[in-house]
Order: sequence, then C-alpha cells, then structure tokens
Amino acid sequence: MPTAAASTDPLPLDATAVLAWYDRHARTLAWRVAPEDRARGVVADPYRVWLSEVMLQQTTVAAVGRYFARFTALWPTVADLAAAPLDAVLVEWAGLGYYARARNLHACAVAVAERHGGRFPTRAEALLGLPGIGPYTAAAIAAICADERVAVVDGNVDRLVARYLALEVPVRDAKDLVRATVQQAVPARAGDFAQALMDLGATICAPRQASCLLCPLAPGCRGTRGTPLAYPVKAARPERPTRHGHAFVIRDAAGDVYLRARPGKGLLARMTETPGTDWVAAPAPPDFPLAADWRRIGEVVHVFTHFRLELEVWTAVAPEPGQLADGWWASPGELSAEALPSLFRKVLASAGMD
Repeated sequence: MPTAAASTDPLPLDATAVLAWYDRHARTLAWRVAPEDRARGVVADPYRVWLSEVMLQQTTVAAVGRYFARFTALWPTVADLAAAPLDAVLVEWAGLGYYARARNLHACAVAVAERHGGRFPTRAEALLGLPGIGPYTAAAIAAICADERVAVVDGNVDRLVARYLALEVPVRDAKDLVRATVQQAVPARAGDFAQALMDLGATICAPRQASCLLCPLAPGCRGTRGTPLAYPVKAARPERPTRHGHAFVIRDAAGDVYLRARPGKGLLARMTETPGTDWVAAPAPPDFPLAADWRRIGEVVHVFTHFRLELEVWTAVAPEPGQLADGWWASPGELSAEALPSLFRKVLASAGMD
C-alpha cells in the first residue's frame, strides 16, 4: 500500500530539468520532430501529430508504427485522407481496435477539408470543434505544433504525476490536481515539455519499473521516499460480464468464404464480419443462417473493454450460395484486404482461413 501522503498543493515540476533530459534522451518516433530540429525552427506537422495521437489511444507505440507508415504512405495529407473512401480507411485500420476512432478519423479529415480548406488548426479551442477530437488530443496538437501552453496529460503522465505527488487516491479521483500540477509547469517549449513527460512515463517512470536514479524529477518526487510502484493507486474495477454467441464460416464449392458488413452504428460499425447470432448474456442454441451440414469447429474468446465474448464457431459449405444476398464472397487470398477486426480474423483462423 502507498506510504507517502499527498498534499493539496501541487509540488512544482522542474521543467528545466525535464527539458534537459529530453534534449539528450528523446525517443525517435516517425511523427515527432526531434528537439534539435525544433531548436532550428522545424515545426511539427499537425496532421501527422493528430494521426499518431488518435492511433496511440489505447494502443502501444510499437503497435502503431506500421499503421502510421501505411496511412501516411497512402494519404500523405489530411486532404488525401478526406478524399479517401471510408471503407478504405477501415480496411487499413483493421487490427488496431476501437474502430470508432477510424470513423471519427475520416470524419475529422473531411471536416478539416471542408471547414478549414485542408489546413489543420493548431489552437486547442479550434481543434475541439472537430469530430473525434477531445480535450487531450486538442491539447497535444496545440502544444506540439504551436507551443500553446496547455497541459497535455495522457496515461503516462497520469502515472508519473501520481508517483510524483504520492497520490493516495486513484488518478481518476484527482484529475484536476494532476492537470494543475502539469499546467503550473508548462514552459515556453510547451510541445517539447509535453513529449518529454510522455517519454519519461514510457521509459523511466514506467508501469512496472521506476528508474528513479535516472529521473530528472527525482529530487522533488514524493514517490521516491516510499515505494514508487505503489502508485498510482488502483481503482476498483467493475466485473466484466460475459456474452455468448455463434459465428458461421460459410464456404462455397470453390473454397471462398461469405462475408458481410456490420451495421452502420454500434460496436465494430461498418467493419467486415462473418455471419453470426446476437451476443447475449446466456448461451443459446445456434440459429443457422441457412440449411446445410453444419460442423462445430471450436470456440473463440475475445475481450472487449466492457465485456468478454465467447463465440462458438461453426462451418459449412453452402448448398445454394445464391440464397445469401446481403454480403459477398472472398477467396482466402483476398482476406487480408478486407476490413476484418481482430475478432473475426480469429474466427476465420479457427476455421483454417488465416
């Protein structure tokens, strides 16, 4: 349990020490302008910063790299992304999860093209008026691209400040204090400071390791006087319910698989799926979409943010493929080009179509 007490008055973060550390140890990231380049006047591209920030939500830097490279190769500017079909964006996003981000990404690009002539705003107030951009993303773009002196607080910064202040409560119960602590310290180099705190949280004040001897904030950090890894205090998590359903992998005589688009709203909206039943609280018998020789081939388990899903997977060859009219047939070699989320790639893999 935490041993140090938190004060109602935030301890000042030493921005000078943080920036000196960042100038030596900044991570090299595809969407980032290095501190030495910033010092020479190179300005970060708000499109690339925005794209990276949206991709990094609920995702790791390691996972984002290839997606970011692919997106920027296909759509080098926000105008290019706005002109792309949404379905093409969903295909490229498949596998990153949290698919509402992809839909909001495209809607935001269209809004920038239509309202701002394809020039991405760089002030937080203007950014907040765009689809899918909340306070954190607006602050990150404004700080990194325009040095607007706003606090940028992501999960890494939450953890770092919780340890710095030795917060005795979960971060979610002290958001105002965490933000005030960061805001009080924001220097003229606001963008570099924001990225420095992110890097410190990712590499020095990491989730399972606190390298306090290497941290520029150690002299003022209350967490180092006790047990740094005791912070942040964990919030109680509600029990994640389990839902049940069936997924149907339907082939034709040539070995192609039948796919369809999910509804335009709701979880995994507009992504590609195999046919299936509703996801319900209690197991129920399968309601097969057509008469065929069905064979159960296993179960797929997938964990969403708010529930755990258990799908029984069935497969059959369609005796009359023409009776399936609301989707399309794809050969195994074409599946990589489909907007299949991870769940349905698992379903197809269980049927030997990975």
